[in-house]
Amino acid sequence: MKVAFASHDGVTVNAHFGQCIQFAIFEVIKGSSVLLEIRHVSDIQGGDENGRIESRIGAIGDCTLVFIMQIGASAAARVTRRKIMPVKVPMGSSIESQLGRLQELLSGRPPLWLEKILNKENNALEEREDLNDTAR
Repeated sequence: MKVAFASHDGVTVNAHFGQCIQFAIFEVIKGSSVLLEIRHVSDIQGGDENGRIESRIGAIGDCTLVFIMQIGASAAARVTRRKIMPVKVPMGSSIESQLGRLQELLSGRPPLWLEKILNKENNALEEREDLNDTAR
């Protein structure tokens, strides 16, 4: 699964969702995680709140989770409607420690919210594989 971290420095979760200038994007699977890229946010869609939120959602649209230090209620609702789960963590939490916590959750019995996400991802993957098999 792809996971985003709201981070100004790429090392710690230290940004509010609506003011974040970049997201560190990781691929996380059971037992490992790898940094894929740092995505910079553009506010080209407008300087108003809606434009800022949409530009950030667009930057993380392919992610399953977004770790942030804060997120407003309307932004949280819009993020979750896009099937991205916001995860609030204390300011300055290291990305490495949050990845470690996520790995612990994945290695045991994940909490219900995470298990639902994993099941949806597995179902989508199986559907894509079935389509590929049918096309052959």
